[in-house]
Amino acid sequence: MTTAVSTATPRRVSTDGKLRIAIGILSLIGIGIGTYLTYTHYAKLNVLCLSSGGCETVQHSRWSKLDGIPVATLGLAGYIGIFISVWIRGEFGRAMGFGLALVGFLFSMYLTYREAFTIHAYCQWCLGSAAIMTVLAILTTIRIVRTDPAAPPPAPRGKTSDRAERRRQMAARR
Repeated sequence: MTTAVSTATPRRVSTDGKLRIAIGILSLIGIGIGTYLTYTHYAKLNVLCLSSGGCETVQHSRWSKLDGIPVATLGLAGYIGIFISVWIRGEFGRAMGFGLALVGFLFSMYLTYREAFTIHAYCQWCLGSAAIMTVLAILTTIRIVRTDPAAPPPAPRGKTSDRAERRRQMAARR
């Protein structure tokens, strides 16, 4: 009886790949929250809230809109942008995701401040969105700062990395 030995190596997901997956999942959850809050705003429905009316108080406050646009719609746009950035390879995708998450985080912190010190009411959906945006800001920061060790370093500009050319240069120095 013979047993077959698999020579295939298991596929490893790079660190950047894992970060992209986590960012994608979190942004999809954020898209769900933003879609729900935007829908309830335009349909003029009450938001499902487990607390004692905090969501309605926050949703009808003067800070629930920015220049006439519901902040839930702005959040939805931000989450969609972050989700799209996951599919854009390279530095542009990383920078786009980081920029959107940073702006979203700072705006969420401002709105949470308003909930606590001005409105004196908390919306569970808003706090959940703020928590997701905080984690997204952390993950996109890690993604933009950290380079994948599996990726080869970029070749220096203006110089060739051809082995034959390097040999010619070494021979010319002798």
